[in-house]
Amino acid sequence: MALTSLWVDRHPRSTSAEEAEVAGDWDVVVIGAGLTGITTAGLLARAGLSVLVVEAEHLGAGTTGGSTAKLTLLQGTQLSKIAKRHSSAVLQHYVDANAEGQTWVARFCAEHGVALQERPAYTYANSTLGRRRIRAELEAARGAGLPVEWRDEVPLPFATRGAVRLEGQYQLDPMELLLALAADAQEHGVTLVEGARVQHVRGHDPAQVVTPRGTARARHVVVATNMPVLDRGGFFARAEPSRSYGLAFRTPVRAVDGMYLSGDTPSRSLRDLPSGDDSLLLVGGNGHKVGAATSEQARIDELRSWTAQYFPDAVETHVWSAQDYVPHHALPYAGPLLPGSDHLWVAGGYSKWGMTNAVAAALALSSRILGGSTPWAEAFQPWGAHEVTGLPTSARVNAVVGFSMVEGWVRPLVRPGAGAPPAEGEGRVRYDRVGPPTATSRDQGVERQVSGVCTHLGGVVRWNDAERSWDCPLHGSRFEADGSVLEGPATCGLNGLG
Repeated sequence: MALTSLWVDRHPRSTSAEEAEVAGDWDVVVIGAGLTGITTAGLLARAGLSVLVVEAEHLGAGTTGGSTAKLTLLQGTQLSKIAKRHSSAVLQHYVDANAEGQTWVARFCAEHGVALQERPAYTYANSTLGRRRIRAELEAARGAGLPVEWRDEVPLPFATRGAVRLEGQYQLDPMELLLALAADAQEHGVTLVEGARVQHVRGHDPAQVVTPRGTARARHVVVATNMPVLDRGGFFARAEPSRSYGLAFRTPVRAVDGMYLSGDTPSRSLRDLPSGDDSLLLVGGNGHKVGAATSEQARIDELRSWTAQYFPDAVETHVWSAQDYVPHHALPYAGPLLPGSDHLWVAGGYSKWGMTNAVAAALALSSRILGGSTPWAEAFQPWGAHEVTGLPTSARVNAVVGFSMVEGWVRPLVRPGAGAPPAEGEGRVRYDRVGPPTATSRDQGVERQVSGVCTHLGGVVRWNDAERSWDCPLHGSRFEADGSVLEGPATCGLNGLG
């Protein structure tokens, strides 16, 4: 059951069987048509390079199309997380990068007629612990030169324990921005092919980008899929996949006066969107690790109940989910996929702050490919010394991944009733004594059986009861009920069994 975001619904787009083949020789092939990929492609095309963008689904089908689209330098408690792990110089580079990304987007919107609303940004606390956390955020932000201020009271219909506020930030419609970026890139000569999933990248000088619809050759390949679809570099072991939820509600008047995010639990994101004579309230949160032993539907329902309690006049219009990756060392990555590589590039790991980080990553990558350098890009280096600070977290998270691997293979053997046929809307994994686990689901009266083993690195999938999908708890690959790939690092679907 697909959950369609407000943004994708406002700007529907689909691929066609008549789309062009993937072929030819290019200066650059960009894999992924989200904010990172399209911005990178446009920047390189403006510099005179020939650029092909290859997208597995359609423009904005991934994280960009599910974003809350807050273009802000106050990012929850992100700055204090970086400050705990890194030097003040690295934190400053991160803030400078996001400031340049924000400025670039604001200027592009002004020049291309993309609607942009200015709002203050708040990080607020629900508890005493949360108050300590956001006090640390206040100090980190001030240390990086941001003009933040403390507020004991905030205009929300529920009690808080104070907030950090930053004036002059922005919000927008991410698909409106992405469509304008794509149109501008194509005007500068970029070719966009949708509906072609990249399966392999082979060789060098030129590299061959292989898809079911043909092979293209390029001097440079940019992997802009958030989590790289290539296993080289071990990025899947350096970031944790996180899924969160968004709901849109129509309200008779504007429900909030800014962009709000809690610094502790319950995790809540709030913002408005002007909509004709009315206004829309966007409520997000309840994030969790992809494929966790949880009910995704229960998390959505809990957001509904919470909104009804504090915004009783709000009428739901949309519900959706989004996936992002949180690096263990708290910094994004934009640079070589492998140490010393000068032809294969990667960007991602934005910790849910992609509106500024994705553009900063695109600026950093395009500069490197064109032979330039950007001082703040040091904080984005995938192979810099700052990676060491993420090792303790990486060890902990990968221990959990290892447990998930073992537990996934053992679970179908020990769970009573695991072999019973699934009810409507359910999915179950079972063993048949011989062979790998089998994933069986029933949706709209149709029963499907596919292999229960993720084609990325062999994790056993779990059923997502909100989106009727099979999600892998190891590295965030997701599959339709029929086994076809939805997102994540997997490039091949689950084998069908009937």
